[in-house]
Amino acid sequence: MSAAPLLHAHDLRRDYAVKRGTFGKAATVKALAGASFELHAGETLAVVGESGSGKSTLARLIALIEEPTVGTLTIDGRNVADLARRDAKALRRDIQMVFQNPYGSLNPRQTVGAALEEPLIVSTDMDGKARKAAVRDIMNKVGLRPEYAARYPHMFSGGQRQRIAIARALMLRPRIVVLDEPVSALDVSVRAQVLNLLADLQDTLQLAYIFVSHDLSVVEHIADRIMVIYLGHVVELGTGEALFAAPQHPYTRALLSATPTTDPTARRERIVLKGELPSPLNPPSGCVFHTRCPLAFDKCRVDEPPLVSKHGRDVACWAVPADA
Repeated sequence: MSAAPLLHAHDLRRDYAVKRGTFGKAATVKALAGASFELHAGETLAVVGESGSGKSTLARLIALIEEPTVGTLTIDGRNVADLARRDAKALRRDIQMVFQNPYGSLNPRQTVGAALEEPLIVSTDMDGKARKAAVRDIMNKVGLRPEYAARYPHMFSGGQRQRIAIARALMLRPRIVVLDEPVSALDVSVRAQVLNLLADLQDTLQLAYIFVSHDLSVVEHIADRIMVIYLGHVVELGTGEALFAAPQHPYTRALLSATPTTDPTARRERIVLKGELPSPLNPPSGCVFHTRCPLAFDKCRVDEPPLVSKHGRDVACWAVPADA
């Protein structure tokens, strides 16, 4: 892992204005409420949390699909907001995204070869012969036969379509790949094959991954570091080994307690969170998790806890004691 981060995010926030009925006043959804982290070359940072926690919003910000309302995103030492339009377009080649539904991200009227060649037509000056050679090369890397280039997406299985989506994301040789629930729609056996493929590609191409998932059993095997998000707030951030061995935030503990394990000596006590996830239209005051937290006390209802270093990771929780 290099000393200088490939990507640095500071206090990223994303708000959305929504209308409440025809005559209602506009309201603000705080989808992401301040995320700060670093990503190094060759590293996998997993982003986990319940549905509605802000994981996919963060993924879109990192992939430069949307702009943050507040905060800075620095890639390779360059602040994205300060770049000229031409430079920002060139930077987008370094960051690509793989979506959850491979069939929805592919044009059903376009052959696989044409879909893979399209980014090269748009973003490079390669001639047709070179583009077709690049398509064959990337198909070989993701385990697809070259003759498949003449077929259409509906002619493939779910696992094969996800391989095509991965190949398309790699056509421009990016340095960062954002993976938004890339295996959640796949069968368990196929899921393992795609995860192994992603690991091999990372080693071969020195890719950095942002791996968005709600499945901690998958995250455990692929992530170097894990960032836990609740209602748009980062509540814990640390190495995968540290979080799985001794989770500190009560929300992280609850998530891990629901993760199935085949090891009879590693059975965890199931922690069931009470209540529903609060609305991002009206988040709780103080710590946003206090309405469901079994450790909450008066301070939690008033003051928002900062994300500070405790026990070898960053934790945002008043109930977690500081290091001795």
